[in-house]
Amino acid sequence: MTAQREELKVKLNSETGKLGWNELERHYARGVVVKVMPGLDLIEVATCFANDEKEPVERWLTSGEVERAQEQDARRWADQNPTFWAVVVAPWVLIQEVETPDAVH
Repeated sequence: MTAQREELKVKLNSETGKLGWNELERHYARGVVVKVMPGLDLIEVATCFANDEKEPVERWLTSGEVERAQEQDARRWADQNPTFWAVVVAPWVLIQEVETPDAVH
């Protein structure tokens, strides 16, 4: 890993925060919310987006591990009001739902 890439990961990690649906809803309305599935490292995904690393991003998009938020997501989030880890990689807001022991999807 290059020093520059490591610095970017540290920067993105420091810019990551928890959000609720009410804070995320306006970004969803703009069409810029990208879901990162549990099991993936949100900061690694954000780093790949920021560096325009096409190979891993395309692999995740193809597998469905990373995808734009859809209407059914927004409906569920409005009903359940989960918490998300979020980081901005302009123009995208990358999110990962905080897993809770009793979460039902």
